[in-house]
Order: sequence, then structure tokens, then C-alpha cells
Amino acid sequence: MRIIGSSDSGFKTLLAEILKRGEQDTTLVEEAVKEIIAAVKKGGDEALVEYTRRFDKADIAGSIEVPLKEAEKAAGSIPRKDLDLMLLAASRIETFHKKQSENSWFTTEEDGTILGSRVTPLERAGIYVPGGKAAYPSTVLMNAIPAKVAGVNEVVMVTPPGKDGLNPYVLAAAHIAGVDRIFRVGGAQSIAALAFGTESVPRVDKITGPGNIYVATAKRLVFGTVDIDMIAGPSEILVINDGIGEASWIAADLLSQAEHDELASSILVTTSLKMAKAVSKEVEKQVKKLKRREIAKASLERYGLIIVAKDLIEAASISNSIAPEHLELFVEKPFELMASIKNAGAIFLGQHTPEAAGDYLAGPNHTLPTGGTARFSSPLGVYDFVKRTSVISLSSDAIQKHGADIKRFAGLEGLEAHGLSADARLGKKRKV
Repeated sequence: MRIIGSSDSGFKTLLAEILKRGEQDTTLVEEAVKEIIAAVKKGGDEALVEYTRRFDKADIAGSIEVPLKEAEKAAGSIPRKDLDLMLLAASRIETFHKKQSENSWFTTEEDGTILGSRVTPLERAGIYVPGGKAAYPSTVLMNAIPAKVAGVNEVVMVTPPGKDGLNPYVLAAAHIAGVDRIFRVGGAQSIAALAFGTESVPRVDKITGPGNIYVATAKRLVFGTVDIDMIAGPSEILVINDGIGEASWIAADLLSQAEHDELASSILVTTSLKMAKAVSKEVEKQVKKLKRREIAKASLERYGLIIVAKDLIEAASISNSIAPEHLELFVEKPFELMASIKNAGAIFLGQHTPEAAGDYLAGPNHTLPTGGTARFSSPLGVYDFVKRTSVISLSSDAIQKHGADIKRFAGLEGLEAHGLSADARLGKKRKV
């Protein structure tokens, strides 16, 4: 991995190039996705069957929906140790997310005015689970469980079929998480189906879950018709280190993201040049042993970087400017340093907390803001599956007290009828 000092002349330029890695010209992709969305809106199930045959080489005619019994059967077919592992993860995810639940609240003022915020779950949520070459049961758990905790009435899952059908681990995870309906369709066509509905796939209120550039583009294009969680970019990790610990551990953590894909970014910011050199050597040694070493190598060569900072304050400042998806505080006093962190999707404290713990078993959601969006965005959570409705009830005394002010404010904006609606009630106090 490249090593550069924070005061070196090329530092800012090199870092900027890395941070721009997720920026792509999506013009051609967008045109293709628009065509797919239009076709699904018009053709419904027929379009889904055609696109699945074309892109996934699978015939789903007459079998777009997967019977829930298949998910139950899959849960019973996988090794018991694997099922218990997913049950453990589900339990921890559920326990964490229950703490995010919000309650409606109301206040009553002296004049009888009642104000409040009513929190209600979405009626139907759609989750996208990537398929094909890889299986991601953790994605099912991380998306479906918060929706269920929020009280969503119906959770709908779409996932593309592989050459051997749907992955049994994905189906088992759907059974564990309580997914209500499952459809063997993926890609931009499945996003269109969730957004607009077809004969088989119901229209949802919100779509969550990661996907390729076609899925991400489709989510962006249907936003407004439905809500979405985020537009996820390439994965990233940043580790801050003050010279303590094992270089081999840090190297392993950096590689845990580099193996995702060629666009993933792995950055170490350390105050120790000695550690910087040691980690670079360890990465070079460990990457050779990975099954996905070609992917990891490509990621590290283009978007991997070791930065030597003058102190932890500067290290925190560099991290805040990047706003990483995953941030490890691999330092002696991580809780103290956390006070200086403003922007991060998830923070992993101490040298015994690898990022992978958050991906699977810790409990917090692994669906995190990427590409610097942690400056203003949050991890997926229960709050993503509820909506808040303002509640306002003025008593007779209250409208007499505030009516003239309402009318005057409306006049400031030139909205006469607004003011008249309040004025009509003035002087006409009645018993309630």
C-alpha cells in the first residue's frame, strides 16, 4: 500500500482522487434503466419474465412469487450450526433495533390546545437482496428485522434467481426474519415492480437494500414515487491508529473491505511511520492468501492508502473530511478520541473490535452511508420504516387567542383566504 505523509505535497490530490472513485457517468445506464422501468409499468409481470430470461437466464413464468413454505423448507435444509448462527445474529439485531423504537407524544396547553406527533409504521416495505454469484443472508436480516420491529404490516423481498434457483441461506434468513412475501426477480426490473406494482408484485411504500449500478440507478429514479433508504456506493474503511497493537490485525481489517470489489477503499491514518511500514508489509503478505486476492489487489492499488499524520487530532480531522462508512479507532484511548469524530457511518472502538463484527453479529445495522454521505446521513434503522404525522387541535379559547395573529401572518404572505379561514372563527366562541 502507498504511504504518504499528511504534509506531503501530493497528499490532498491523491486523497481527492480516491474519494471520487464512486463518481461515474451513468448516462448510458440511466437510459437503459428508464427503458426497463417504463416496460415494467406497461407490461407488468410479462416484462419481469422477459427481463429475467434476458439478464438472469432464468424462466420465472408462472412462478414469480416464492411460496413461504420454500423458505421454511430451506431453513430446515441448511446445517444446524449455520441456522443457529443466523438465529443468533437475528436475535442480536432485533435486540439492538428495539431500542430505536419511537413513541407518539402529545402535549396539552393551558388554553386546551393539543399538539403532538403520531408515529406509525409504513404499510408495506420492499427489500432488495443481491443474488446471482454471491449470497447475502445478512442483508436479509439487516433490512427485514428493523422493518418488523417498526411494525411494518408486510415486508416484501425481491432477489434475482441464480442458475440453481434461489440460495437456501437467503431463503432461510427470510424465514427467520419474518419476510411476508418473496419474489424471484432482481435488477432494475424488480425495483420498478416494487415502486409501481405488477399483477404479482405489490406496490410498496419504501425500498431498501444494496445492489449494482442498475439497481442503484433504478432506486434513484423511482424516489418520489416511493421512498428509498440511500444510494449506496462502494464500500470503505478507515482505521485510525496511534502506533499500538498488531500490524497484522490492522492489515486484516483493511483487507476485509478491499475484497468487496475493485472500487472499495481501505485507508489507514496512523501517527507512527513504523506502524505504517509494518501494515504495508502485512497487507502485501496477507492479500496473497485470499481467494478474492485479484479483487483486493485492484482495490488496494487504486484506492488503498496509508497516511502518516502528525497527531491524533489531525487524524480525526482527516477522517471527518472523508466521513467513512466504517471507522475503526484502533488506539489506546478510543472513547476519548471518539469525542473528536463528527462524521462516520459506524465507529468501531478499540483494537478488539474488527469491522466484520458489525457486518454480522454485533447488532447495529450494517447498511451504512457511503461516499462521504455520513456527513448528513445515518445507518438503516427502525426510524426508516415509520412516518411521523403532526397532530394539531385548537380549542375554542385557543382560536380566539391566536386567530388574529394567524390572519396577520397570512397577510404578510399575501394569502387572503388563509387569513379569512381564521377570521371566520373569531367572535364565534362555542362550547365544545
